[in-house]
Amino acid sequence: MMMMRRSLRRLVHLVLFCPLSKRLQSRIPAIKVKYLFLAWLGIFVGSWVVYMHYSSYSELCRGHVCQMIICDHYRRGIISGSSCRDLCEENKLVFQHCLSSTPTYQVYSGTWKNKEVMIKCGIEEPLRGDGSPDSVSRRELTLFDKPTRGTSMDEFREMLLIFLRSNLGEQPSLGNLVGRIISLADVNQDGKVSLAEAKSVWALLQVNEFLLMVALHEKEHTPKLLGFCGDLYVTERVAHTSLYRLEVPRYLQPLVPSALHSSANRWLAPAWPRRAKITIGLLEFVEEIFHGSYGSYYICDASLRHVGYNSKYDCKMTDLRSVATEMAVRGFLKNRHCEHNSDCTYGKDCTATCDKLVKQCNGEVVQPNLAKVCHLLQAYLLFGAPPEIKEDLQKQLRTCVTLSGLASQMEVHHSLVLNNLKTLLWKKISNTKYS
Repeated sequence: MMMMRRSLRRLVHLVLFCPLSKRLQSRIPAIKVKYLFLAWLGIFVGSWVVYMHYSSYSELCRGHVCQMIICDHYRRGIISGSSCRDLCEENKLVFQHCLSSTPTYQVYSGTWKNKEVMIKCGIEEPLRGDGSPDSVSRRELTLFDKPTRGTSMDEFREMLLIFLRSNLGEQPSLGNLVGRIISLADVNQDGKVSLAEAKSVWALLQVNEFLLMVALHEKEHTPKLLGFCGDLYVTERVAHTSLYRLEVPRYLQPLVPSALHSSANRWLAPAWPRRAKITIGLLEFVEEIFHGSYGSYYICDASLRHVGYNSKYDCKMTDLRSVATEMAVRGFLKNRHCEHNSDCTYGKDCTATCDKLVKQCNGEVVQPNLAKVCHLLQAYLLFGAPPEIKEDLQKQLRTCVTLSGLASQMEVHHSLVLNNLKTLLWKKISNTKYS
């Protein structure tokens, strides 16, 4: 690693600080000097891109650290899981391509049981590069600290019920969800939950995305959970992890004009009927989480990168970390001091109003999920839309984007706008090969 960085620095130094001598320049025609300069420039830019890519990869992609910690815990009997043996002993769960966007949350594509999968694992705190036992033990203390030895099954069930109530609210069907979690934790299917199994599933429930995957496991647009080991979990692979196919790395974004990026993505996008089908799936997801079996949820970072689709153009949410439970948002806003509405923002864009008389946030988010999703879809759906519905589609999206108000006061209006938009799209693609 260090040798490669040193070599790149030397190359940059040669390009920038070793120009041709005047005598040599006088012997080479001006046109050759120009070509030589362009060649130098190309080498410099290429070297910079390679260096930035390598630096970015080294910083973001730490799957080996994640695997080392997980397997150390497994071998010591601290954790358990349906994927542990294949990950740590038989090497059948294989990390492949790094898709991480932050060092603390590792995302990889991989293979397991002859299937393409996604592997996700959190790294809660900075770890020493040598992977010393001290850093591992600190993580063990904070992550796998519950339940403690001596906890009975009845006590563990009560722990789970209290946790779910605090995160999902008082829902009549929480008992069923507790039963599903217990069944999930019982890896060897012996009708009992060992301490290692209980510690693993408890740690996983602290991960927002995992909690939502369990709560929304029956929903069509949520990726399926396939296995886990400790707080590492495996989900089905989604073929396309973003609504748009072209993703420009952050270090190249200053060099690529936004207009060029947008134009390229338009032409690379699926055909309009397929985009309409993906959109219908996304609208169905919004409908599913508006009043779900286990409470309501807010999309608190509406991004094209969090919505994907499979090979059949069925919408799949690729990153549920952007979705928050209503209880989590309300808990954040409750009695929160504010001066402006921006002080009452959970995540990126779940914003409530600030009561400036008492300087406290109100408890409900103003902009509904549907309005945020329609804002994403305007450019995505209007480009290439059939002329006979384009005007109506534009009008409905404009109405949708302007939706605002407290969810409790606008349920009927919300449903009407959503159903009108779905109906318009479905009528156009139904009874075709795209439906």
